[in-house]
Amino acid sequence: MSVIVEIAVDPIGTGSPPSVGDYIKVAIDVIRRSGYKYEIGPPMGTSVELPSVEALGKLLQDIHDALYKAGIKRIVTTVRIDDRRDKAITMAYKVERVSR
Repeated sequence: MSVIVEIAVDPIGTGSPPSVGDYIKVAIDVIRRSGYKYEIGPPMGTSVELPSVEALGKLLQDIHDALYKAGIKRIVTTVRIDDRRDKAITMAYKVERVSR
């Protein structure tokens, strides 16, 4: 069974103009290197298939560590979790199900 999460990271205190795209790329790179399946978007978040809620904690820690290393002073992260245990679901299944 997989857990599907949507993660939205808001770097604060970047010391640069309002654009945060370069910092979001840092977060996406952490997700990519984790090996988990992910989809960027909608424009305000990224969805990730994880094996457990526990794995989410490690992934978030890795994202925050990378952003602090990149110079971010404060990070606000919003997470939505779809933890369904009665049957296996994937991001593709959820999209296909409503697209039919």
